[in-house]
Amino acid sequence: MQNTLLWISYDGTAYSGFQIQANALAIQEELEKALAVIYKQPLRINGAGRTDAGVHARGQAANFLAPFKIDPDKLSYALNSLLPDAIVVTGAEKVAEDFHARFDAVGKKYSYTIDRAAQPQVLRRLYSWHLPDPLDLDALKAAAGLFVGEHDFAAFQSAGSSVTDTIRTLYKVEPRLDPSEQLLTICFEGSGFLYRMVRLITGTLIRVGKGTLEPEQVEAALKGMAKNAVGPTAPARGLCLERVIYRIQSG
Repeated sequence: MQNTLLWISYDGTAYSGFQIQANALAIQEELEKALAVIYKQPLRINGAGRTDAGVHARGQAANFLAPFKIDPDKLSYALNSLLPDAIVVTGAEKVAEDFHARFDAVGKKYSYTIDRAAQPQVLRRLYSWHLPDPLDLDALKAAAGLFVGEHDFAAFQSAGSSVTDTIRTLYKVEPRLDPSEQLLTICFEGSGFLYRMVRLITGTLIRVGKGTLEPEQVEAALKGMAKNAVGPTAPARGLCLERVIYRIQSG
């Protein structure tokens, strides 16, 4: 058996998310259909994590065990010839037989993009949240720093999650303004993320930037004492999974 790690980018606009579902089209389903053509049998892939409907990825990861060997470079081209245009396998590599894309991940990087133009930038409409409202960027940046470090992020996850351990460590929450492109991008890096955590943090930071939420309320929310200070959940279209981080990627 050959264990292969795939690096995947996708436009999530038309999909229900990464993880396969019974009643909606997911990225995983498209990948498994293409793999079945190549290997002449059904194969199940293990994603590094699920992304919600409408969320995009530049660096999603997934692994699968194959019954026979195919050169990873050739596999990428073969898959891309079968996949829809919205999904591209950007790389493939052989990994140890016991490697698992989800359980061996040690961190993830996300970005959230906000369109700051007075009118929506039409070519960015599927990949950003249009928000022309005045924002205090200094206050927003100061509040972003409150999330860095190890915290219990229980208040910053949406209902429906079965996760019981809500302790996570964030290494970076960094807003970056690009005046020439009229974009505000918030970069996130951490050991892991809860269900809709990035989108909830983004919505919270926007409230701080608008002046409707004080940093002290954000601190209280992190301590589980001010749930009304969390969110709203930012729209899915602005979120992108940039990279899944592994200590050892090849085997």
